[in-house]
Amino acid sequence: MTDPWDPRNQPPQRPQAPYPQPPQQQGPPPGPPPGHTPPPAPPQEEPSPKKGFLRDPLSIVLVFIIVVAVVAGILIGIELYARNEGETRVANAVECLVEDTAEVSFAFMPPFLMQHMSRHYSSLHIETAGNQIRDLQGMKADVTIKDVRLAEDAGSGGGGTIGSLVAKIDWTSEGMTQSIQNAIPLVGSLVSGVTTNPSSGTVELEAALGSIVTKPEVRNGALILQVKEFTGLGFTLPRETIQPALDSLTSQLTQELPLGIKADSVKVTENGVESQFSTQNATIPKSEQDSCFASI
Repeated sequence: MTDPWDPRNQPPQRPQAPYPQPPQQQGPPPGPPPGHTPPPAPPQEEPSPKKGFLRDPLSIVLVFIIVVAVVAGILIGIELYARNEGETRVANAVECLVEDTAEVSFAFMPPFLMQHMSRHYSSLHIETAGNQIRDLQGMKADVTIKDVRLAEDAGSGGGGTIGSLVAKIDWTSEGMTQSIQNAIPLVGSLVSGVTTNPSSGTVELEAALGSIVTKPEVRNGALILQVKEFTGLGFTLPRETIQPALDSLTSQLTQELPLGIKADSVKVTENGVESQFSTQNATIPKSEQDSCFASI
């Protein structure tokens, strides 16, 4: 048998021809045949003109809002500055008058700038700290002023007018004690405390061995402490001596208040004495008349 795997028994193999190579072109590439017309190019769309920023309705609205916001912010800033300046000037005048710190606030409407330009202020509120009013200790004032009209030359101390002023003044028992002790000779040294009695409307000046019973009253636009009776043996001074001393003390309140302010009413409470003062159609003093009004 012949061995099929024996190379001598294999048929002769033919040499494989190489793959045919495409002929290489020489020279420029062939152009279109003669007489050939190229197809027309497709029409190109012209770019649409861009819209301006201010031609967009939304952009216009945004610009308007921004402008309004900026203008409003500027006006609010000027309003707050002018209001603070006005309140500071009035507070300085009040503090000069009462010799105590004070807070002032103008009415919100109309805006302060409009009031300032017209020189007509609808209303303002003043509140003192409650330490004192001049030499009267323990006094606190709550004041409402309406219809203030400044004169054209008010910036140079020209004054003006006030339609109405209402002041509620609280005088504490402790303040009354200090005021009497500091301001009234002889009697003040004997007084150790003050006790109020709302049911009888009286104020009792206490001493070591007795007391003086007084009744707060309004007389001729002034607040007075009318002596009613003595108790005990602590006071040997006659009533004719004590009454003028108390009148001198309380008269400081009305005598030193400007604008013709007068007392209207008085009431005794658990903590002291409450009184109301007012004035109508008052004239604001000029700076040469009262230096406290120089800043207004």
